[in-house]
Amino acid sequence: MDTREQLTTHLQEIEAWEKDQKGLWFWEKLGRLPFKLLDKMTPSFIQDKIGVLVAELGSYIQTGGKYLINEQSMIQKIRNESSYKDIHTIPDIGKMPLEDMITLSKKLQKDRVKLATVQGASTGFGGLFTLVIDIPVILGMALKSLQEIAIIHGYDPNDIQERIFIVKCLQFSSADIVGKESILNELSSMNENKDASENMISQLKGWQEVFFTYRDQFGWKKLFQMVPIAGMIFGAYANKGMIQDITETGIMLYRKRRIYEKFNEIEQRENSVIE
Repeated sequence: MDTREQLTTHLQEIEAWEKDQKGLWFWEKLGRLPFKLLDKMTPSFIQDKIGVLVAELGSYIQTGGKYLINEQSMIQKIRNESSYKDIHTIPDIGKMPLEDMITLSKKLQKDRVKLATVQGASTGFGGLFTLVIDIPVILGMALKSLQEIAIIHGYDPNDIQERIFIVKCLQFSSADIVGKESILNELSSMNENKDASENMISQLKGWQEVFFTYRDQFGWKKLFQMVPIAGMIFGAYANKGMIQDITETGIMLYRKRRIYEKFNEIEQRENSVIE
């Protein structure tokens, strides 16, 4: 059972991480500039593909579509690897010790970063024409990784509120300092308000913003990836960094939610004893 002291220590680590999120590095801001030029140079078939992708991924918030993962296989995996064995549903996972969640999250992050590195190198090999493959694949990987992180912390990505939370995690990982503060406030409000009838049009626009932000964030790294062969190095580096940032964001923000819920459980137990 998690103690109040253990939870406090982990919460302090997350709060320190939040303070360290100082937005984009200077070179990353510069990296967005050449992509505006690159955008004008990009062949129409790639632009068309990107347009289709935005519409397709936008439906993720509403239905999950093909990006929803198989939660049963994830539950089985967590039950096999966790010290807490009484796991049959996603809510059961929320009862396991936080240390197990941390261990499983680190393993998942390591595996996904390794996969993203290999994937970036393989698509970078072909230069411009494999770039159109790389962008949807890496974003799909990001979505699925965040869903797995959600399940590890006992949250169901089939819930529309969780899909909104996942999109906010994507936004947070690429936002500047002002944007990060705004998103943290939004997430706090979301945790307090469980009403699923939010304005889905604004959430859809939020997803489109995420997509174009990530497209721009590739910046000069993707510009160099357009060079055949040499693009392997830059593709591997760009995708590794992207998935590293996204999974770290998801882990920290989902862990923070779970810590607060465990605090509430402790308080309820203490109050029941007093009564």
